[in-house]
Amino acid sequence: MFFSRKKQQNQRQMQATALTKNLNENLEMLKSEFNYPKNKDFYIKEIFIASLQKKGYLLYINGTVDVKSMEQLVIRPLINSQIKDKNEDDYPFLLHHVLTTVSGEEVQAISSIVNDLLSGHTIIIIEGEASALTISTEGFETRQIEKPANETVIKGPKESFTESASKNLSLIRKQLKNKDLVTEFVQVGKTDKQKVSLMYVQSIADDDLVNRVKKRVEEIEADAIPELSFIEQHIEERPYSLVPSCLMTERPDRAASFLREGHVIILYGPSPYALVTPITFWSLFHTGEDYYERWAYGNFIRLIRLLAVMVALLTPAIYIAATNFHPEMLPTDLLLAISATREMVPFPAILEVLIMELTFELLREAGIRIPTAIGPTIGIVGALILGQAAVDANVISPIMVIVVAITGLASFAIPEIGFSYIIRILRFGFLIAAAVVGFYGIALFMVVCLAYLASINTFGVAFLSPLAPHYPSSKDLIIRPPVWKLWLRPQNIQPKKRNRSNKPTS
Repeated sequence: MFFSRKKQQNQRQMQATALTKNLNENLEMLKSEFNYPKNKDFYIKEIFIASLQKKGYLLYINGTVDVKSMEQLVIRPLINSQIKDKNEDDYPFLLHHVLTTVSGEEVQAISSIVNDLLSGHTIIIIEGEASALTISTEGFETRQIEKPANETVIKGPKESFTESASKNLSLIRKQLKNKDLVTEFVQVGKTDKQKVSLMYVQSIADDDLVNRVKKRVEEIEADAIPELSFIEQHIEERPYSLVPSCLMTERPDRAASFLREGHVIILYGPSPYALVTPITFWSLFHTGEDYYERWAYGNFIRLIRLLAVMVALLTPAIYIAATNFHPEMLPTDLLLAISATREMVPFPAILEVLIMELTFELLREAGIRIPTAIGPTIGIVGALILGQAAVDANVISPIMVIVVAITGLASFAIPEIGFSYIIRILRFGFLIAAAVVGFYGIALFMVVCLAYLASINTFGVAFLSPLAPHYPSSKDLIIRPPVWKLWLRPQNIQPKKRNRSNKPTS
């Protein structure tokens, strides 16, 4: 009795999740899934397929399909084709002899049909078939390919990712014409289902690494994933750490260069970025410009960038340590000048620094949120009115304006936005350490930070590798050798092919 009831329940469940051979019943099930006729975006078109001499329905969602392509490649062939010699089943016959599309698939499950409709596919159901034909006619509105907004270069390609998954895949294929480049799709989101694209070079990327990244994406338990940043937060291994596990880039050429080293790239339809994983410390301040310029020029701008990181991180802390704890390190004239400018300021130096740093962060945040048309106003208010007025009112000293301005300028030279946030947050940690015990505090906090960076890893790859722990590489870390010496891939991510090219003889 129990098993009989269970069997009937399973049969009803199967009937609710799969198509039957009754055309009208199938149509009603799909109507129910999309709340038709209340939902005006769900389109149903009755057609008579001449070559099969059968009635059918064509279904799609307005705004997700390219209507012109659908009419030319699907509707016209179905209505006009008069081929009668039929030696195959209905759907294979339509795919091979009638339709002029390059893609098409037969599906049975209602859930698959619903997902395909939401992804911009056109669905054909015909009488007497317990399945449907799904054809890719995707036509979501997207913007054109434009120049990168954040990762600009003087030399090199001027293309960036867009909000179209197919365009983004095409841009990477354009950069990397390798038959071993593999794209896998993983579906995420329970209610708002989207496809995530995982790209890697089969002959280079470590299988364990690929499987770990894929497993992490498959394990995402969320109703919806609005953006690629959400995937990054779901898959990262240290959710409470300042140090990221992934890197986001808007440049297809940069994403392709990571693929050539054995990394895994994640693309997500609505996002104009690619997510690179795993990453190391060195990749956070490298840019494409370093490689497009000649060896000396590329290393010069890279060293300037490294100097900017140190200035942005330590300048306020060094000022506090030198003036409060180690004034003997400063020339007497400079010390007297600083004392003179601070004579009328009522606050201690550390409070003065904190006020200025927080004001600068406020200005930076306001500059991002303010409408473009009045954006320059922020600079005028911040630099001319607020800064000058604060100095005239003896709230802050002129030397403090210089210190904070140099710090802010240096922070703008940091190329990766996540790395910039780390520096900005750690700056306050160094400030407090310097205010407590001077240079000893800075040194102690620096040791703690380095020890932490040396202890962490991302998907099994040490964050400071290939320097610490040491792995063979082309030594493209702080400075890079000439491009013809970049023959060895970094061995810290265990690439299957160790070499990019033959070892140079000199």
